[in-house]
Amino acid sequence: MTPEIRKRALVDSFAKLDIRAQIKNPVMFLVYLSAIATTLIFFLGLFGIKDAGSAYVAAIAIILWLTVLFGNYAESIAEGRGKAQAAALRSTRKDVKAHRKLPDGTFEEVSSTDLRKGDIVRVVAGEQIPADGDVIAGAASVDESAITGESAPVIRESGGDRSAVTGGTNVLSDQLEIQVSNNPGESFLDKMISMVEGAARKKTPNEIALQIFLIALTLIFIVVCIALYAYSDFVAKQLGMSNPTSITSLVALLVCLAPTTIGALLSSIGIAGMSRLNDANVLAMSGRAIEAAGDVDILMLDKTGTITLGNRQASEFMPAPGVDEKELADAAQLSSLADQTAEGRSIVVLAKHYGIRERQHTENYHFIEFSARTKMSGVDYDGHEIRKGAVDAIAQYLAAKGKSIPEETYHHVDHVARLGGTPLVVVKDYEVMGVVYLKDIVKDGVAAQFSALRTMGIKTIMITGDNPVTAAAIAAEAGVDDFLAEATPEGKLDMIKKFQKAGHLVAMTGDGTNDAPALAQADVAVAMNTGTQAAKEAGNMVDLDSSPTKLIEIVRIGKQLLMTRGALTTFSFANDVAKYFAIIPAMFVGLFPQLGVLNIMGLSSGESAILSAIIYNALIIVALIPLALKGVKYRAVPAAQLLKRNLLVYGLGGVVAPFIAIKIIDLILHFTIGL
Repeated sequence: MTPEIRKRALVDSFAKLDIRAQIKNPVMFLVYLSAIATTLIFFLGLFGIKDAGSAYVAAIAIILWLTVLFGNYAESIAEGRGKAQAAALRSTRKDVKAHRKLPDGTFEEVSSTDLRKGDIVRVVAGEQIPADGDVIAGAASVDESAITGESAPVIRESGGDRSAVTGGTNVLSDQLEIQVSNNPGESFLDKMISMVEGAARKKTPNEIALQIFLIALTLIFIVVCIALYAYSDFVAKQLGMSNPTSITSLVALLVCLAPTTIGALLSSIGIAGMSRLNDANVLAMSGRAIEAAGDVDILMLDKTGTITLGNRQASEFMPAPGVDEKELADAAQLSSLADQTAEGRSIVVLAKHYGIRERQHTENYHFIEFSARTKMSGVDYDGHEIRKGAVDAIAQYLAAKGKSIPEETYHHVDHVARLGGTPLVVVKDYEVMGVVYLKDIVKDGVAAQFSALRTMGIKTIMITGDNPVTAAAIAAEAGVDDFLAEATPEGKLDMIKKFQKAGHLVAMTGDGTNDAPALAQADVAVAMNTGTQAAKEAGNMVDLDSSPTKLIEIVRIGKQLLMTRGALTTFSFANDVAKYFAIIPAMFVGLFPQLGVLNIMGLSSGESAILSAIIYNALIIVALIPLALKGVKYRAVPAAQLLKRNLLVYGLGGVVAPFIAIKIIDLILHFTIGL
């Protein structure tokens, strides 16, 4: 909460006194009307109201206006960060010149606002990408720091799952041809601005349900207060005395009975939850998605990059019969000297453990780069041929010379697969040297994370293109509950539908066009920012960092939102118990002296009791703003245990705290102004 945000929130608090803004929150609208009513009573003194124009009425009116302003301030503070983020994003949005491709293949210079969906533009190094789209030709380094906050440039290229580009980012090298995917005003940046400033935030189903409940309670309390006034008036007439219950006190009772605390903070809790998601560099396309994240009980996670590091590492050399382990290491290292992949470098490093160091390749070495068609790589030198690659590829390579892979080597291959690794067969001059075991390294700590999720009742499912044997081994090591091997778009979609049909809420991540159907079906669908436009359109969240592990953090933020709302609702209702004991005896003790025994706080007078309760009612809103914005601390515990803790801390605490606070305020009023 920077000084700028606090200053803007203060101004917005008064701007929100507009009746059109107040009526959106029915509970606080009641306080708003009560403040107007007591103000009129003070100034006009109409209808023979006995305490009209008194300092007591003025004090009640002022406190009620402050209560409304405090509620406005809570919401404005929550909105403040989003507005600041939106202002920063707007500063990056510029009307730039674009080079649009004409049907004859030439290019014309137009304004970016003239571009329409389907247009093709060319962007060269040093230029800003004018609109969202997909790369259809070329590859380039792109600076996306204005959108993601990440200073390191990324590669965008045609074909594959890294073809989507965002308007407002800058091309640093080479050039791209981009097909525009959105019309003006519908860009990703426009959506970001709209979401982070809260303009497009719609109330979630749970928020709506809670608000309906709060409205129903408020209506009941209005009826109760009217009935109490009518009854006290009837009793007073029977006793031949004037009604000691004033309308001002009745209004104060109504405000204290109504659930104003949670009513004032409900909106800010939801806005703050979205802000926490923005801080995690995740853009939620709807508040419903954040809330659903707190309710999900099935997580579908990609293996590569989420559960495993994604870069396989050489772990062991398994020589063929009659081959020395050092000979295998020598051949594997020779074939990997020019291999700049993580796997290739790890083979070179592992071979050094056998004393094979400081080897320099020269012009006599002709390196064969890996090809998706051949599934092999290698080196030719001094009349020798070394190849390493997938089992089936090496088998075909040997078959051309009438040779085959020994049975013992196949045993090594099966063993590696059962361990969850990738086997690479190495051959030299068409003789099998052995197998390199590439291990898919499971990330540190993921097993503990999955265990915590299991404790919370969340089932984790690993999605992988590996064969079932390999998938089972990695799943066992990582500690996931289930896995989907040899995953296809249809397989993912069918699995999600099956879980949803059984009553589960499913969350998943994806980045490719083939993930779009499953993302569209999932309850919480996180698309990677580096992914295709189709994936981002299908998802209801976009991870600007493109981190597959972000899904776990999103679930935590969603659960924290629900925990915060539940805790503050419990605290709000528990608060009312103390306010009843403060106000009701004070209001009706003149008619029913027996009610004096309920003045267990020993409040000094009736007016002091009512003022103390309504002052507390206003101040508690301010006191709870930090908790509403920061959220209740996340704890990975079962729902029953969490409920028990919330009832103890926020339920019991909500009963005890106001008793103490109201008594302190009463003493201050008694010793300062003599009430």
